[in-house]
Amino acid sequence: MRFTKVALPALLGLPLVSAKPLTARSDTEVLQDLNDQALDALQSQLNETLAANATEKRSSSSKCTLFNARVRRDWNTFTTAQKKAYIAAVKCLQSKPSIADPTFAPGARTRYDDFVAVHINQTLTIHGTGNFLTWHRYFVQAYEDALRNECSYTGYQPYWNWLDHTADPSKNSLFDGSDTSFSGDGSFVQHNGSVTANGNVWIPSGKGGGCVTSGPFVDYVVNIGPVSPTQDGMEAAPVFLGYNPHCLARDLSAFTAVNWLTLGNILNITVGAASGSVLLFQNELQGRFTDGFLGLHTAGHGVMGGTSGDIFASPVDPVFFLHHAMLDRVYWLWQALHPTKANTIAGTITLFNTPPSRDTALNDTLDMGVNAPALQIKDVLSTLGSSLCYYYL
Repeated sequence: MRFTKVALPALLGLPLVSAKPLTARSDTEVLQDLNDQALDALQSQLNETLAANATEKRSSSSKCTLFNARVRRDWNTFTTAQKKAYIAAVKCLQSKPSIADPTFAPGARTRYDDFVAVHINQTLTIHGTGNFLTWHRYFVQAYEDALRNECSYTGYQPYWNWLDHTADPSKNSLFDGSDTSFSGDGSFVQHNGSVTANGNVWIPSGKGGGCVTSGPFVDYVVNIGPVSPTQDGMEAAPVFLGYNPHCLARDLSAFTAVNWLTLGNILNITVGAASGSVLLFQNELQGRFTDGFLGLHTAGHGVMGGTSGDIFASPVDPVFFLHHAMLDRVYWLWQALHPTKANTIAGTITLFNTPPSRDTALNDTLDMGVNAPALQIKDVLSTLGSSLCYYYL
């Protein structure tokens, strides 16, 4: 179901300001309408905070506003020069030596590997947990900061527009194999697809499965993982976090994109039936596996396929960070449109509460290893706070 700019305010419980005829709009345009509503809501919230501070004659705890915050944009809006600058920064991070303790991640060879290693090491306590959204939010921020501070990148983290070219992901500018992409599909390898979602969902094989064949990352050597590969025939590394050089493999999946990366699924968790609480939001976002529903998070990794199917080592694919920026955008949308629930968390500290564990707490630590200082969950609940300062367009 598609909504227009006229229909969205009603959906959000806001008054209609015009009665223009309904016109067909693309899914991306409809989502941008929702993004505009979120920005308006955030500005109203900031204005209310400023007014309250003025009345009580107190200073604001944050100097971040919509006027000085970093702006994260759709990769498709980047110019050729901006795309090449971002890609160059990623390749720079992949060339700089690791700074991690070799006893922690003996396979890490580069700064990029340091990010992969931290994710692998904490996988079972940052997925299906109450810190999933905030841990990955801070992880993407730490990565953006590394690109800027260590590799002279002057832009900000882009996101992957999930709704673009779902019928053929190879035509998406992220995956078209050009020099402004993250390389394309993998070479064809005969295999029987991938089994994901704890064994509940089978993704048919695509036209790839092997090493990427064109684009900037065709010679990229992945040093760590896989730990728990989902693609038929792909073997796990013999040593956890050990050195295991291999190529970046992909098997682009239109099947996954068409079925799960949909406007309907995004609207459902931001303004629909699954938007009523952070628990409903995050559970639907991460997937209802026993129902055969991948959810937007798992589906994004499934669209890339290959090495990205491994929940542990998925950051080896640089598109991971654009995927999780889009996921964070959706979380940001939900928070902006549900301000009374924006600072709530739900869930335990183990993967799907296995083994059973305590509830996540706001003062729980978000550990980025050597990549960034440790923060608490409460520090990153707002993207316009004292620790983070960005928004999405």
